[in-house]
Amino acid sequence: MIYSLLELKQAFSSAYVVQDDARVYVSWMQRFLEPDLLPNDLLADYFQSVTPFGYATLYRLMASVGIDPLDSSKILPVLLLLLTTSYCFAVCMQILPVPAVGFMTTLLFDQNLVMRDDLVSATPRSFIYLLFLAFVYYLLRGNALLCLGAIALSGLFYPPLLFILSGILILKVWHWQDKLPCLSRNRRDYVFSITGLGLALIMMLPYALSSTEYGSVVTPNAVRALPEFSETGRIPFFDDNPFQFWLLGQHSGLLPNILEHPLSSIGFLLPILLRYPKRFPLVKRVTRNVRILPKIALVSLGMFFAAHFTLYKLFAPARYTRYTLKFVIILAAGIAIAAILDAVFRTSKKSTQFPEHRQFLAFGLTVLLGTTLVFYPLLLSHFPNSNYIRGEAPVVYEFFRKQPKDILIAGLSPETDNLPTFSQRPILVGWEYAVPYHTRYDRQIRQRATDLIHAQYTQNLVEVQNFIQTYGVDFFLLDRTAFTPEYMNTNPWLQQWQLVAKDILATLEQGTTPALVSTLKRCSVVDTERLIVLQAKCVTTQN
Repeated sequence: MIYSLLELKQAFSSAYVVQDDARVYVSWMQRFLEPDLLPNDLLADYFQSVTPFGYATLYRLMASVGIDPLDSSKILPVLLLLLTTSYCFAVCMQILPVPAVGFMTTLLFDQNLVMRDDLVSATPRSFIYLLFLAFVYYLLRGNALLCLGAIALSGLFYPPLLFILSGILILKVWHWQDKLPCLSRNRRDYVFSITGLGLALIMMLPYALSSTEYGSVVTPNAVRALPEFSETGRIPFFDDNPFQFWLLGQHSGLLPNILEHPLSSIGFLLPILLRYPKRFPLVKRVTRNVRILPKIALVSLGMFFAAHFTLYKLFAPARYTRYTLKFVIILAAGIAIAAILDAVFRTSKKSTQFPEHRQFLAFGLTVLLGTTLVFYPLLLSHFPNSNYIRGEAPVVYEFFRKQPKDILIAGLSPETDNLPTFSQRPILVGWEYAVPYHTRYDRQIRQRATDLIHAQYTQNLVEVQNFIQTYGVDFFLLDRTAFTPEYMNTNPWLQQWQLVAKDILATLEQGTTPALVSTLKRCSVVDTERLIVLQAKCVTTQN
């Protein structure tokens, strides 16, 4: 609750605050309250089409009782964090029924959750931890009905999670005997697994068979060729550094963000501690359910490499490890820390030589680990790391909000991404919305973006006017620094298309003035310290 309150303080610190990734989902869901918002909007229509059914239904239900989707996206993480915490503790108790261990593990897990913006984003991926832990808990309890419920909800909220759950169900019928894998002799295991796999298949079918007007999923060859997946692209997938690419890459890596907390790495000691129960007596209380951990790790690794092999047919490879392996290593760390402390205290009490010194050592180790566990977040520059975006242009938002609902705004400024959420008006293209996963949508976005770049920096006013007529643009949103050489190195669109930026930079350095500059004084309708809004109709009448 303390962590949630810290996040809520950020979320409601201003009327214009939204979580970074939530923008692409929250904006179109405002249609639940006003169906005529964002009419004929490519961006809103696309994200509406790819949003999981259960996730959209939840927001629709909240909107039906008058809760604005923007407010829902800020309140929902509180409930998600509390439920996720509860299931985390419950799973811990199934593996090692010692409440103190459950507390340490859960606290460490919560800190890791708040150090990243996955859960607080209130996007479909926010439900991964909750649904995954619920599935694991009911699987360990042998509760088939509730386990099936977790599978069904996973398909409704985050379908890629079904691959992980299915893999775990397959491994459920395998056990280790005499250091060799063998099939279970328990008929109930087969019934449980086959029923769960059947439901998972049913939940996958709507997504596997569905066709979209936005084209097929990008192919592996296209992923390698598109600048959108380069280091400076919208989805930075490839990296020249193999270590970064295979281990730490946000979309490509095996272990991204998994070992952020220093205590998490202690989890690697658990297999060693389990081999020495006499020295670490607490591990004797670890139940047979601990076998679920290597199974989760094995399935995650398998899906990680499968996703790399099929590149984006199964979505980003890192999505199959960054959540599940994080839980495995944190749970292992909680057990290992408790086992080590327990062993140190037992040894200090039994020692007859220098007992005071040994007890002082035990006390000091406890204080060190406890202080690190509780107070480590205070050392971080951003905690909670909610990644909330605070809108810095209220005058611009209010101006557009007073315009007709069917206007179209074009701009390369990062502030353009905020307009669908804060102004509820369509934009031609936005960096946050430019995900390159579906071919037809990506082509349209790329065409729009490159045309906009050309129109903003061309010296021919006629070309600007043709651009306005082609797309039906009503307003331009410009950064005041948009026509300076320094802007080329900071704007994400120009960083992605560096060859285009290089040509523009060359013309600017030669002193050539883009055509739009000549319209600034006459056609400006909003002028702030950072931004300029141009009326497109005025530009078309300029000679």
